[in-house]
Amino acid sequence: MSNNQNPQTNQTTDQLTTLLRGFGSRSILHQQAIVQSLGIPANDYISIDLLNELGPLTAGELADKTGLSTGTITALIDRLEKIGYARREKDPNDRRRVIIVPTYDDREEIKSAYQPLDTAMRHLAQEYSESELELINHFLAKAVSVLDDQLQRK
Repeated sequence: MSNNQNPQTNQTTDQLTTLLRGFGSRSILHQQAIVQSLGIPANDYISIDLLNELGPLTAGELADKTGLSTGTITALIDRLEKIGYARREKDPNDRRRVIIVPTYDDREEIKSAYQPLDTAMRHLAQEYSESELELINHFLAKAVSVLDDQLQRK
C-alpha cells in the first residue's frame, strides 16, 4: 500500500470517508429498524451484538466497550437475561469473575430480522474476486479498529 498522496488520491480518500459515513448512518438506521421490530432497546441490542461479535465479556469490559456506566450495564444484563438474550456465567479462567454470554444466536426472530440484509450482502460480495474480498475484509477490520480507538477517546 502506498503512502504517496497526490490530488487524485486525496479525492478518492475523501470519497471513501464520505461513503463510510453514509454506510455508518445507514447501518444505524437498519439497526434501529431491527431493534424496533424486536421490541428491544437499542443499547441492549448493541450490547448483545457486541457480545456476539467479541465473545463473552465481564460487565466492566462491556461497560468500557459501550461507554455505559457499570450500573447501567448491570440493569441491561438483567433485562437481557430476562428475555433470554444473554446469561451470566462463572469465568472458566477465574471463578471469581462473572462473564456475560450471548444466547440469542439461534433465535428465529434474529435470523429473520437479518436474513434479507445477509442475503443482499452475500449477493453483492459475489461481484468481487477472492483477492478483492480479502482486501475489503482487511480494510473493514482496520476500520472497526479505528472506530474502537475513537470510542475509547470519548
